[in-house]
Amino acid sequence: MLRLTKHHGLGNDFLVALESHNQGLVPDPEVARALCDRRRGLGADGCIYGLAGGPDADLQMVLLNADGSEAEISGNGIRCLAQAWLRSQGIDEGAVRIQTAAGLRELRTVRGQGDELWIRVEMGEVRPGPDLPFPARELPGSPWATLDVGNPHLVVVVDDPSKVDLETLGPWVESRFALGVNLHVISVSDGAIDLRVWERGVGITEACGSGATAAAAAAHAWGLVGSTVEVVMPGGSATVELSGDSAALIGPTVFVAEVAVP
Repeated sequence: MLRLTKHHGLGNDFLVALESHNQGLVPDPEVARALCDRRRGLGADGCIYGLAGGPDADLQMVLLNADGSEAEISGNGIRCLAQAWLRSQGIDEGAVRIQTAAGLRELRTVRGQGDELWIRVEMGEVRPGPDLPFPARELPGSPWATLDVGNPHLVVVVDDPSKVDLETLGPWVESRFALGVNLHVISVSDGAIDLRVWERGVGITEACGSGATAAAAAAHAWGLVGSTVEVVMPGGSATVELSGDSAALIGPTVFVAEVAVP
């Protein structure tokens, strides 16, 4: 019996399996694909495995996207894992240290109780991303930038994100990068960012935490926003706080259900 919990961060939803509740838990791409299928499975953007963390971390996070591929980090997903771990301890506030493929991340609750918690995650350094593998004229707007928040992002400023055909543009852009990329089309108004996303290994999602972080860092570098930025996505809003080259993400995480799979 595989025991999981389902959570979402601004509609970006994840199934979480903790090793403490599943003896011998091993991340499995085939299982992740089956569980994340929205018609034949439980439905989710990704499947997160919370494994034993070792001396410096409470948990180790392994995130498999809906297509079974592994992602280094997810700003919404890691908050979901933190909430699942806190629930397993019988508490709804505290701090959690989580080891990811992108490095150690520290999280703490900032408000909320019960099924909805607002959690702050230290996203670490925002670095330059991979080279653009095609002419910039193929992009739907400018300026643009590639960034690395532990995973790769391409941020493009457009007149109206809602008018961009992400169903067509997203997979085309993702396929051009050797390791794939998360594509974000953004506009800026009154110091806030409006963002739509195509996520690598998933498709169009309602929100992207690492993408919100990358977009805020890019827009700040362009002089379009300040150091504290509201990022508005189809699923809701998150806040990014920038300090030097580092960033923190604050947003809600909601517990949806407990699930047992034979």
